[in-house]
Amino acid sequence: MAEIGIRALHKAFDGADVLKGVDLTIEDGEFISLVGPSGCGKSTLLRIIAGLEPQSSGEIWIDGANADGVRPSARNLAMVFQSYALYPHLSVFDNIAVPLRMKRLSALERMPLIGRLMPSRRRAERTIREDVERVAGQLEISPLLKRKPGQLSGGQRQRVAVGRAIVRQPRAFLFDEPLSNLDAKLRVHMRAEIAQLHRQLKTTFIYVTHDQAEAMTMSGRIAVMIGGELIQVGAPAAVYDDPQDIRVAEFIGTPKINAFPARVRSDGRLEALGHVLHATTPSPAGECRVCVRPERIELGASGLLSGTVVHLENLGSEAFVHIGSAGMNAPVVARVNDPSQLPAIGAAISYGFAPEAIRAFDASGKRIATSVPSRIERPREMAIV
Repeated sequence: MAEIGIRALHKAFDGADVLKGVDLTIEDGEFISLVGPSGCGKSTLLRIIAGLEPQSSGEIWIDGANADGVRPSARNLAMVFQSYALYPHLSVFDNIAVPLRMKRLSALERMPLIGRLMPSRRRAERTIREDVERVAGQLEISPLLKRKPGQLSGGQRQRVAVGRAIVRQPRAFLFDEPLSNLDAKLRVHMRAEIAQLHRQLKTTFIYVTHDQAEAMTMSGRIAVMIGGELIQVGAPAAVYDDPQDIRVAEFIGTPKINAFPARVRSDGRLEALGHVLHATTPSPAGECRVCVRPERIELGASGLLSGTVVHLENLGSEAFVHIGSAGMNAPVVARVNDPSQLPAIGAAISYGFAPEAIRAFDASGKRIATSVPSRIERPREMAIV
């Protein structure tokens, strides 16, 4: 296992900054996901950790030792790629055995003709076979060892790629969007398998993905990267419920958080779409945005905001109501737990939200503190007067 430290890391391509001073400590044995939109620099960061890409400045530390200039093979980190990178002409057994043969056999022992005559190679091959069969049994791919990658399904190829990484017994595993080529049902299944694998191996996992569902469901911590910067790091539930930047609030969560144009009044009260809210802030007067998750939007409350139903998404166990509302650039989305009670498209509808549901951000997108005046006694008092 390994603790990995990233210190003031910068990376530029052709004068364009891809990573802008990333600082992160990954604890020994933890599962952390680097999540963000395409092009945010997360895969570049992973390649720099692996030693496959040099940084422009900054440092990588592995187990307390500076890894800068250390060859990828000497870092003892296993990487699982999006494309799986399996050798199509080799069997599953040989694909998994490749890193062991490179490590345990000399150049002479690896030669096709001479190597086979050497007793030392035969002894090494016996231990390699034992290790490959052990890992194959662990991943339930033992019946596939004689097949070629072209004879496997996407999920089976994924397991082979993971098996090739596990058999090395590395200090850490680096996953670069390994599930993006799988269908939706198989991705859900493989998420559970990878999380179970981490619990079993108790090894450091660094997982890169643009799919927030993968990051939220598997990781102990998530690191949100946007535009080459590390914006927020924390437990998935904490990042979802307590975003410190509006970019994090809008990226984490499906559907996206509702953002209402608002302002801070001179008396500290928040005002959104012309309505004064039951929430105050110590921030100075000026423009801001008030954000509310879809599950915190409450439909049918009289005397609050209003709009027209423009779209419905019925998912069976839940539904999402899209409401066109004056002053909003995009529809307001509300989650409904009982799809049998959906309004009709085109229907006029009112809605509101509790003051505790508000997450407010200033004009620069940074989180501002809000509080609910003590005069509000009813627990489900709406945010809007």
